[in-house]
Amino acid sequence: MIRVLLVDDHAVVRTGLKMLLNSIEGMEVVGEATEGDEGIRKAKELLPDVILMDLSMPHGKDGLLATAEIQQLLPQVHVLILTMHDDEEYLFRAIKTGASGCVLKSAPHDELVRAIQSVSVGSAYLYPSATKMLMKEYVENLKRGVNNDTYSLLSDREKEVLTLIAKGFSNKEIAEHLFIGVKTVETHKAKVMEKLKVRTRPELVEYAVKKGLLSYGL
Repeated sequence: MIRVLLVDDHAVVRTGLKMLLNSIEGMEVVGEATEGDEGIRKAKELLPDVILMDLSMPHGKDGLLATAEIQQLLPQVHVLILTMHDDEEYLFRAIKTGASGCVLKSAPHDELVRAIQSVSVGSAYLYPSATKMLMKEYVENLKRGVNNDTYSLLSDREKEVLTLIAKGFSNKEIAEHLFIGVKTVETHKAKVMEKLKVRTRPELVEYAVKKGLLSYGL
């Protein structure tokens, strides 16, 4: 059962999401919050698997600040940003807070469900146009000569692990795909993060997309 906490300042939105998610087998809304500070308190109290976090909340702490604090306090809890903003600024800021992914409020219901299921097992999720944005930025940086790439520091196996992480595979799935142990995958992942100087799985995904390791949306 995927336990979900909703954090959104609009009661109508929360009601609709609750009805939708509770109708999905294997998914349950265990709590609701109207702003970031309340979301943090509920997260500590309920320890949900996934927090569906609204980005813009005019009262109290916004979604970005709340996400950053939750990731510091409860790194095992996965935060999925729900936003109406389809632009680079919000996307990059969301990733840097440690969010496991972003999904647009205009997305179809089945995409939202897939996104929640994906982040609940430790994978990352970016809506398709977000992937294009990151790719575009990477290409533009190359044109400007901005390339502080450390990709060459990775071993062939570490590059394989990085690519599979970015494609949304869990540690167990990566282990099965590469015929290695889960602990070995975790060791490779730790070394990749150290070499690339990133701290979270979403940052690894951002790096992989900018590097051009993916040819499709996550």
